[in-house]
Amino acid sequence: MADVVLTFEDGTIRVASDGDIDADALPGLEYDPRSETLRAPAHQYTALRDALDATGHEVTDRALALPTLDLESTYRLREYQQEALTAWQTGDGNAGTGPPERGVLELPTGSGKTVIGIAAMEALGVPTLVVVPTIDLLTQWRTELTTEFDCPIGQLGGGEQRIEDVTVATYDSAYLRAAELGDRFGLVVFDEVHHLGGEGYRDIARLLAAPARLGLTATFERPDGAHEVVADLLGPLVHRIDVDDLAGEHLADYDIKRLAVALTNEERAVYERHQSTFTDYLASSNIQLRSGSDYQELVKRSGTDPRAREALLAKQRAREVTMNATRKVERLAEILDRHRADRVIVFTASTDLVYRLSERFLIPAITHETGTEERETILQRFRDGTYSRVVTANVLDEGVDVPDANVGVVLSGSGSEREFTQRLGRILRPKEGEASAGRALLYELVTEDTAEVRVARRRR
Repeated sequence: MADVVLTFEDGTIRVASDGDIDADALPGLEYDPRSETLRAPAHQYTALRDALDATGHEVTDRALALPTLDLESTYRLREYQQEALTAWQTGDGNAGTGPPERGVLELPTGSGKTVIGIAAMEALGVPTLVVVPTIDLLTQWRTELTTEFDCPIGQLGGGEQRIEDVTVATYDSAYLRAAELGDRFGLVVFDEVHHLGGEGYRDIARLLAAPARLGLTATFERPDGAHEVVADLLGPLVHRIDVDDLAGEHLADYDIKRLAVALTNEERAVYERHQSTFTDYLASSNIQLRSGSDYQELVKRSGTDPRAREALLAKQRAREVTMNATRKVERLAEILDRHRADRVIVFTASTDLVYRLSERFLIPAITHETGTEERETILQRFRDGTYSRVVTANVLDEGVDVPDANVGVVLSGSGSEREFTQRLGRILRPKEGEASAGRALLYELVTEDTAEVRVARRRR
């Protein structure tokens, strides 16, 4: 058998040998005419090594020479967290089987996914890259890692570009630098791993040679099916824990109340006019909206078809009527009055409505326009009890460490199950020192006899 030398180069594993090797028998291996060598994508590193060992080749591995780290944290895992970690370590969990130390864990918001990620780092003791979608999560992870580990913590993103054996990066920064960093880490942790399914972000996982790969999320499956690509790059979903599995013991028990509200006569007339414009166009064009791709096709058509554009605008105006329904606001007033002693988060899809509700009910508002310092001040005052309620448009759904709340009100949203799960998770965290925080309550306000009913049904 030929002697083989492996080296890492620009997101690939370069394979050189002193004799002939059967490239067809080795995963991902292709001939590169520029360097006249064989190469494989970096993410095939482990499979390539295993295949070379199995065929009896003598391998000199210069692709991934990593130090051993002494990582020790103060966290002690709860039983369900340990089960999830073990499922990942062995590749044999309740959601299927996969290779050891590769795969995705799906756990509810508030169940301690970060803690499991830190425990994985501690167990392996290898240089680790943590990839996160937002600056808020970047800050939160770096704070946790700095607190738990006695080693420098690197950061890529948020105005800093510093690489250490333990580094936290945004998806954007990791995407830009993955090719050069692919041989620096033995473990990569993708927080909110569903983002990895995005067309560009997939290259992060492809360009890294890290043998150990962990994905963390509250909702793994994507409507576009891109979670299957994530499974190919990281490993399959190996463990899933549902909200109901933890409610009452590790998370608060909860109830969901769906409240139907009627449009006023004036609102109904406006809604029906716009909705009819939309549905009439679909009927005349023989378009059936069965999936997100069908809707995207309609959006593309609107670029050249004035009637398609008119239909889309009409759809948006009909949705604005349902989002801003007068009786939703009236019902919200009743809910806020009923829950004066509770911590309440109000969710809506409309930034304009956030500001109107903030002014009417004197509630602090958080939107994408809210500066980092102001947002941190609001959340800190919500945390210490100075504020008992906050209203937001989407930005608290994911990637922000939200203080304890026990009542949520969804005034409007998408049909996304992920969005709904994340909003529910915001009110399920037990209070400090308690096994259960009592029953949490999530209200859904839905305008009856409108398309919003179908949207609400889809997310549930």
